[in-house]
Amino acid sequence: MPPGITIAADAPQLSAANTGFMLICSALVMLMTPGLAFFYGGMVRVKSTLNMLMMSFISLGIVTILWVLYGFSIAFGTDHGSLFGWSSDYVGLSGIGLTELWDGYTIPVYVFAVFQLMFAIITPALISGALADRVKFTAWALFVALWATVVYFPVAHWVWGTGGWAFELGVIDFAGGTAVHINAGAAALGVILVIGKRVGFKKDPMRPHSLPLVMLGAALLWFGWFGFNAGSWLGNNDGVGAMMFLNTQVATAAAMLAWLAYEKIRHGAITTLGAASGAVAGLVAITPSGGAISPLGAIAVGAIAGLLCAMAVGLKFKFGYDDSLDVVGVHLVGGVVGSLLVGFFATGGVQSDAKGLFYGGGLEQLGKQAAGVGAVLAYSVIASAILALLIDKTMGMRVSEDEEVAGIDQVQHAETAYDFSGAGGGTAARTAAVPGPPAPEAGKAANEKNKRVDA
Repeated sequence: MPPGITIAADAPQLSAANTGFMLICSALVMLMTPGLAFFYGGMVRVKSTLNMLMMSFISLGIVTILWVLYGFSIAFGTDHGSLFGWSSDYVGLSGIGLTELWDGYTIPVYVFAVFQLMFAIITPALISGALADRVKFTAWALFVALWATVVYFPVAHWVWGTGGWAFELGVIDFAGGTAVHINAGAAALGVILVIGKRVGFKKDPMRPHSLPLVMLGAALLWFGWFGFNAGSWLGNNDGVGAMMFLNTQVATAAAMLAWLAYEKIRHGAITTLGAASGAVAGLVAITPSGGAISPLGAIAVGAIAGLLCAMAVGLKFKFGYDDSLDVVGVHLVGGVVGSLLVGFFATGGVQSDAKGLFYGGGLEQLGKQAAGVGAVLAYSVIASAILALLIDKTMGMRVSEDEEVAGIDQVQHAETAYDFSGAGGGTAARTAAVPGPPAPEAGKAANEKNKRVDA
């Protein structure tokens, strides 16, 4: 056949199987945001539980509307200067045919748009864990809208959009190591450098109030992540998605075990919080790399990420930045590790023919990965800090110190997560059900003993 000529029989046809598969994957990714809400919600103190849940949940509302209005167009429209996209047909998702296929694939544009929407929703929600206990909810909602517009939508175009500079460079990011996890982790760092530390940071115990909620959230994240990762191949015809599914499970298991081993050696205990955090670290690290490596490589990626993330969560105490729930330590570090390890473990036999250093590919792919990591990290830190500073100088980003101490749930939402009024009769019973702050000596001892848990 002469070059450039395509006969009708060779053109992609709508696949009911792939369309159904992708709709299921989209629903799984949507479930990850409520899962994240439970994961974060269990890690904070009782007085911040509802606020933490809502900081994730509100993203479902805000980002959905922005995505329909212009987000999808910026992320996946016609390229402009390799930095952002724009297509008038995508504005309002109004110029798209019902069965119009996403270019080169067998699924409708609408299906691709809704799948990518779920990525856009969870990414700003990830940032919220770093800001627990101290941010005005209205300020957070405005930040989500601005950050999605200025940071996430353009970065998604860089990484996944046709013509985006990282995409054209050949940076491998199967499902969001740079666009989602490094992006969110770097944003978290930028914002917390602006808003400062919680009242009592490194002094008062700030342990999780409900580890069962944390484990439930981690389980929902793990479950939904199969759609997040395997679905990113946009079909199920050639086995690449199946390999990604397997690698997701393998790396997550390896990371959890590595985190727990480090925890046992370093702190002398194996904790449920460590198991949940290690699993999430593995999920983060395999997200960019799992479509390029073998299952043995997935074990290595997971184990390395679990170890390094477990070590990284303590850096906030050393350097004095208050990353409340370890978004920097898990998502930024895990995303960097997973993205860079593609340059070592890519086999050249899964999603592409690009090979890493350990498979005879030299340093070329590692250099590409480093360029993508560095650019996204730098842009997100700087842009996020500027957005936070603008909001702080106009409407104020933080609640007052008195409001923070009293509890952000009651102040911002006029609700509490748990009603203890039915725990028994009388004031004495209610007082016993809600213990007061520990004595200074006891608080100090508990804080030292549970330093990882306080993270």
